Parts: sequence; structure tokens; C-alpha cells
Amino acid sequence: MTGWNIAELWETVAAKFPDAPAHIHGDRTILWHETDARANGLARTFLDAGAEQQDKVALYLYNAPEYLETSYAAYKAGLVPVNTNYRYVDDELLYLWDNADAVAVVFHGEFVPTIERIRDRLPKVKTWIWVDDGTNARPEWAIDYEHAATPLTDKVEAPWGRSGDDLVMIYTGGTTGMPKGVMWRQEDLMMATIAVSLPRLAEGNGNISYEEVLEAQTEPGGAGIPACPLMHGTGWFMGNLFLSNGGCCVTLESRKLNPAEILSTIERRKVQSLAMVGDAFGRPLVNELDANPGRYDISSLVIISSSGVMWSEAN
Repeated sequence: MTGWNIAELWETVAAKFPDAPAHIHGDRTILWHETDARANGLARTFLDAGAEQQDKVALYLYNAPEYLETSYAAYKAGLVPVNTNYRYVDDELLYLWDNADAVAVVFHGEFVPTIERIRDRLPKVKTWIWVDDGTNARPEWAIDYEHAATPLTDKVEAPWGRSGDDLVMIYTGGTTGMPKGVMWRQEDLMMATIAVSLPRLAEGNGNISYEEVLEAQTEPGGAGIPACPLMHGTGWFMGNLFLSNGGCCVTLESRKLNPAEILSTIERRKVQSLAMVGDAFGRPLVNELDANPGRYDISSLVIISSSGVMWSEAN
């Protein structure tokens, strides 16, 4: 393998901190060794279904552990996870998945009726994986995510291996025309983002090992909440950063902004980092704190980051 690769970094984290939490969602906790084994199983499912080098895997999911776990599986298999705006209607989904040449779609059960209407018009998609969210039952044409992610302890790697040239792809929101897939080499993206908190990455692969990158880190990284959707750039970048730092990505159960849930989760899970998008998130949080003085202990919070929209000076 040449160049820094996200799957290799996360596997190193899993080996160093196997019993630390990687994902928390409500009362559900997935440890690093568990998510690594589950991602191995899912990567094997993609490969056995015929996925080829750098094929695209669409994520049609709300914020949940399965989002970044599927991304991890794709990175392991040398595939490319592709975000999907779950607010899109039929024709927008058709455009996106056709434009991306998606060969697999991982989706929450809520979206079964939408997929039923368009599935026959997506001949490139060979694999449909259903995530149980307590809504619609699994259709006969889809695989149960829990079956697809049957844990495998042995490392899964495709014949073509992994590379720093493997892609990360995020589709724009379509505010300046049709959505466009923005691509980065994994190594370039890691240098621009993860290397800020893991500076030894900047020394270059080949000079040091992944183990040496994490050498100074004696404890798992902290917990972080992407309060914004993972299917948008801000949420995705921060979720990846939480995991790359050896930490935990805490996703919220509410599918709409719920300031009380955010603040109570910060208190309960001792969250250190919160990612949001401007006043649309910040103002309701401030209002909730002002309306309930002393209710929430958010003293664990160290960093609040915002991207995509500026905060107003008033807040």
C-alpha cells in the first residue's frame, strides 16, 4: 500500500483501543473491535456481490452508526462511499445514483417506498442493503444490514488493495445547479484535515508507520456529536475526524433538530466536541440553555465547530 489510507488508520485505532467506544446512538454502544469486525463483514458482502475497484456505495441513511460503519467497509474494500440527501425525491435520487455509477445502496427502512418506485430504473445497482429503523419491513430484494455486517475478525482487503489514491467523494447539495461529485484523494484529504490533530501524518507514509502516528496517544480520543446530518459535508468531515482521532462518534436519535437531546447527550456521554451549522443550530441551543438555567451540565464540552454558514455576531 502507498500513501495514507483511512481504512488503514481506523484499523490501527481499532487495534490500539479495541474496547473503547467507536459509535454511540441512544443506549447503543459499538466498540472499536466490534465496528472493525462488522465493517470487515460488510466489505466482504460488497466484494462477494461483485463490486470492483473504486465502485461507489450510496449511503441513503439518517445519522446512525451504520453511516460511518458502511464508509469504513467501503474504504476497507477499496470502494467509495457516496452521500445521499435523504430529502431528495424520486428523480433527484435517480440522477444522483446514476451520475455516481452506484453499484450498492445502503438505506434505512423508512425509504423502502421511495426505492420501490425507482429501483427498476437503476440497473447499475446490484446490491440493496436494508437497515432496520423500526419502520418498513425488509423487502425481498434487499439484504438485512445485520446479516451483511456479520462480524469477521480477519482483515478484509480486495485483490487491488488500498492506496492513498483511493477516493473520498461528497456530492454537493445542488444549490448551484445539479449535484456534483467532489473528489479527493484520501491522502490529500487526510493531510488537510486529520493531520491537524495527528501531526505525525505530515511526515509522510513510508517514513513512519500508522502505529507511530498514534504512538503519543495513550488514551482513546474524546466523544463528538455531529449535530448536523452526516450526509452533508460538515457532519461527514467531523464524524470522520472523531474516528480518526481514536475517538467516538455520538449520533442523535431524533431526525430533526432537538436542542434538549443534544444538550442532555453532551451531559450523559461527556461529549467534548460538537459540530453544527451556524445559527440554525446555535440559536435553538442557546435558547434552550437560557430557558432552562442549570438543567444541563455541558462542562465536558471543549470545542464547538461550525461550517457552511456563519454565526451572527448576536450569538
